[in-house]
Amino acid sequence: MSPSRPYMLRALYEWIVDNECTPYLLVNAQPEGVLVPQEFVNDGQIVLNVSPTAVRELLMTNEEVEFNGRFGGRPMHIYIPVSAVMAIYARENGQGMVFEVEDDPEPDPRESGNKGPDKQPGKPSGRPSLKVVK
Repeated sequence: MSPSRPYMLRALYEWIVDNECTPYLLVNAQPEGVLVPQEFVNDGQIVLNVSPTAVRELLMTNEEVEFNGRFGGRPMHIYIPVSAVMAIYARENGQGMVFEVEDDPEPDPRESGNKGPDKQPGKPSGRPSLKVVK
């Protein structure tokens, strides 16, 4: 099956907008291919307002999120692989979804091998994380 993340992302975006709230994306700005304004990246992450009034030409496909926006008064094209989207939520009340961090692709089970100390399941890989506090 194809990944559910892009479908959930589009559905939650629509739900947030339909409820007259402001959709924010939390993005891991470190993976290759992510094009965001680096001066606004904090601890390897960036929060982006993707409301219809804040962005132009928003496109959410199964592979990427892209749009044109303004940052510090400067226009910029934003490109985010869907795998780099860590969360989508409403600014007003925090409702939304945090996505699991996608690890490197699963190794082929036919390959023998040892995962090694750096590849233990369930261990953080040093990538940024988000904690939900209620």
